[in-house]
Amino acid sequence: MQMNNALAHRGPDDEGVFIQDNLALGHRRLSIIDLSPSGHQPMSYAEGRYTIVYNGELYNYAEIREELLQLPVPCTFKTQTDTEVILAAFSVWGNDCLKKMNGMFAFAIFDQQLKRLFMARDRMGIKPLYYYKKDNLFVFSSELRALLKSGLVPRSLDPNNLVDYLRYQTVHAPGTIIKDVFMLMPGHWATIDLSSSELSIKAYWDLKPGIMQDSESPTYVEACEHVNTLFTKAVKRRLVADVPFGAFLSGGIDSSAVVGKMSQLSSVPIKTFSISFYEKEYTEEQYSRQIAKKFNTEHQDIKLSANDFKNEIPSALKAMDHPSGDGPNTYVVSKFTKQAGITMALSGLGGDELFAGYAVFKRCKSLLENYWLRNTPLGIRKFGGSVLKNIRPSVATDKIAEVLNLSQLSVENFYPISRQVLFDDQISQLLNFAKLPPNEVQKIAHEISSKMDSDNSVLSLVSALEISTYMQNVLLGDTDQMSMASALEVRVPFLDYELVEYILSLKDELKYPITPKKLFVDAMGDLLPREIVNRPKMGFSFPWQRWLKTDLKQFCEERIHSLAKRNIFNESGLVNLWKRFLANDKSITWSRIWYLVVLENWLIENNIES
Repeated sequence: MQMNNALAHRGPDDEGVFIQDNLALGHRRLSIIDLSPSGHQPMSYAEGRYTIVYNGELYNYAEIREELLQLPVPCTFKTQTDTEVILAAFSVWGNDCLKKMNGMFAFAIFDQQLKRLFMARDRMGIKPLYYYKKDNLFVFSSELRALLKSGLVPRSLDPNNLVDYLRYQTVHAPGTIIKDVFMLMPGHWATIDLSSSELSIKAYWDLKPGIMQDSESPTYVEACEHVNTLFTKAVKRRLVADVPFGAFLSGGIDSSAVVGKMSQLSSVPIKTFSISFYEKEYTEEQYSRQIAKKFNTEHQDIKLSANDFKNEIPSALKAMDHPSGDGPNTYVVSKFTKQAGITMALSGLGGDELFAGYAVFKRCKSLLENYWLRNTPLGIRKFGGSVLKNIRPSVATDKIAEVLNLSQLSVENFYPISRQVLFDDQISQLLNFAKLPPNEVQKIAHEISSKMDSDNSVLSLVSALEISTYMQNVLLGDTDQMSMASALEVRVPFLDYELVEYILSLKDELKYPITPKKLFVDAMGDLLPREIVNRPKMGFSFPWQRWLKTDLKQFCEERIHSLAKRNIFNESGLVNLWKRFLANDKSITWSRIWYLVVLENWLIENNIES
């Protein structure tokens, strides 16, 4: 019950517990489909043989349900839930049922006959599944904090994964910040035998970009038509709900396209939500209002001052399940959307990763095409990088110097640097480590690039890297924990796996962003106004640098000094980093401080030993 209570914010509508022999399953329900008591979990099927606890949504459950009804021996159903469809599908197809599923999910099914627990996570890693195993003990949950609340999991910091966090403001799955606690990887299933405690984990789907051959490759017009079809289908699938729903609308290309498609597919006006600010330099209000007017949405503009937003930061940090350098923005928009009576919202997350919306896509292309730089001797490049750092210290020159130090200028070597917050020489000054562990993003980058011809599919390679690292481990993690803190479910049509597979199979020339996300924009036809397509990219660019030195200074300073006192940290190195920031050292930006503050705040909140 302690674990269930720890998840109350995720599921305020119902709760349940199933206990048999040496197994206990708990569930907190956020009702989205079939709001009746028949959707109660844990749910059993086949005269009690199978029992499930399930987090998420199965978008194509109606099609799978129909297929199960058409079998020679039809399945029977007592509810209209997608939960029961998963149980029935598993009873018929076993592990292979996952290949038929399109959705975001993490679930566990207990097979009473075989005394075995089967667990699975969706292909894109939208819904989390954490677990801890030691000897005959196995504990799992949708949140790390629920594992800690069990009293069965030691509250110990993982030193190697701490380094991953310091490099990338997150810990990459399957690791977590807690020692011996892991995440089930996206697109994987696991079984644990209750009699032997043997744990087996296997992949059922992998992000393997396979570029189409010339004979298969579509024309640009054909690609646009298919992208439109797949995107429309993805949005339509995510409109199935028995509760009030809406969409986040920033007025950018991605959220505007989602709202536009929702409006085309819905018989009633779409409810849209955006946050705007009194300070003109931070607000995108004019763009979101333009889209709301074009598609006749029921728009709610949540007006805040930058100070209002800043005052939400402590609550956002308290809601954080796993430390991360990002997240308060999602917390704020989710909180106010939920207060407006919405239980499910669609988001434009994933558009940049799929359609080359970030600067890193062009930079990787330029790197491979820059033959004179690639042919420059390493010694000369290193010298140039060192001079640049001394002449013009900044985060940008730090990254340039790291790139120039590479023995081989390739995408798989360049990409990990592009997302890194602190570099190893800087991290070594903060920790009492003799040697730092291998770089996790470098390992991921080399693994993915080995599966494809990176010279001829640079954009797909970068998309795969973005999805497997920053998106899954920062953006999706933050979206889940910050939205579910307000019991709001967020759905992401850009991450429909069929759309992802198709975009990653296309050649670079079809996707190259001559203008912002050109293929996607062209695929949408006249759905998006030119003013939205050509507008400058913004995002939440609040005055963090000033806040950390003024309003949030005491909050930050207390946590920096507290973190510095931990045995694993080098006290003088960490305090010196803070002093350099306060002294306006241009190479120490707020982001290089804030995620350290977040880390210590989380360690204190969760009573973690280090």
